[in-house]
Amino acid sequence: MFKGAGVAILTPFKNGQVDLEAYGKLVDFQLEKGIQCLVVLGTTGEASTLNETEREDMVQLTVNKAKGKVPVIVGAGSNNTAIAVKYAKQAEALGADGVLVVTPYYNKATQNGLVAHFTAVAEAVDVPVVLYNVPSRTGVNIEPATVARLAEVKNIVGIKEASGNISQVLEIKRLVPADFMIWSGNDDNILPIYSVGGHGVISVMANMIPGETQAMCEAFMAGRIEEAIQLQVKTKKLFNLLFMEVNPIPIKAALYLMGMMANELRLPLTPMEPDNMEQLKQEMIRLNIIQ
Repeated sequence: MFKGAGVAILTPFKNGQVDLEAYGKLVDFQLEKGIQCLVVLGTTGEASTLNETEREDMVQLTVNKAKGKVPVIVGAGSNNTAIAVKYAKQAEALGADGVLVVTPYYNKATQNGLVAHFTAVAEAVDVPVVLYNVPSRTGVNIEPATVARLAEVKNIVGIKEASGNISQVLEIKRLVPADFMIWSGNDDNILPIYSVGGHGVISVMANMIPGETQAMCEAFMAGRIEEAIQLQVKTKKLFNLLFMEVNPIPIKAALYLMGMMANELRLPLTPMEPDNMEQLKQEMIRLNIIQ
C-alpha cells in the first residue's frame, strides 16, 4: 500500500454542509507537501456523521485528485457487518485503492467474531483491506493471534495499530508474514512502531504538518535515526495538545487557525474550549506553523 506518512484527513464543514471546496484545497496541500497516502472517512474525518451522498462525494473528489499520485484508502468501518460490506463495496466502485475497517464498536465482538467480521468485508471486495485497532475508542482489542489469523485472508494486507501497546505490536510482527504492513495509529508512536518493524503512520497531525511528518518517516527509513528522534521529540507537545480533547476537535481547531477551514464539527462533537485552543495556538506559533 504505502510506506511513510499517510494522513487521516479531516472533513471540513460550512453551515452544516460538507465544504468540498475547503476539502479539495486540503487534499492539494497534502499532495504538495509529500504525503504518501490519503485516508478518507476515518475517525478524524467524522465519518460516523456523514450520509451516503456525502461519503460518495468525499471519496470521488479524493480519488479524482490523488489517482496515480498516492493511494486512497477509504474508511469502511461499522459495528454492523452488512453496513461495513456496503461501504467497502461503494469505496471499491468509486476507485479507492483500499479500505480501512475499524473493529466493531459498542457490540464488542469476541475474537472469533472479529475474524468473521473482517473476513466478511475482505471477501466482499477485491481491493486491499487494512485492519484498524483502536481499543480506547471501540472497547475491544484485536489480539495478536487474531491479527495473525486475519493475515491469512488473501486481501487483508495490514493493520493500523493504535492500541499504544508496543509489546503487542512486536508480538504482531512476530506472528504475521513478512509482507504484512503495520502502521502506527498514534503520532507519538511513529518511531517506536518503526523500531519493531512497522512501516509508517496514518497520522492526525499530518493534516497540519504533512511535510514534517513525512520527513520524520523518511529520516528513519534512511537510517538518520537521531534526526528522526529529534523530529518526534519536537512534535510531542503538539501531539499532546491535539489529544487534550477528543479527536478531531483539536486538529480541526488547528486547521481553522491556519485559515484552511471553518472551526465547525457535527454533533455530538463541539468546538475546542477557548482556553485549550489558546494553548494549541501558542504551540503552533512556537513551531512557526502560524504567525
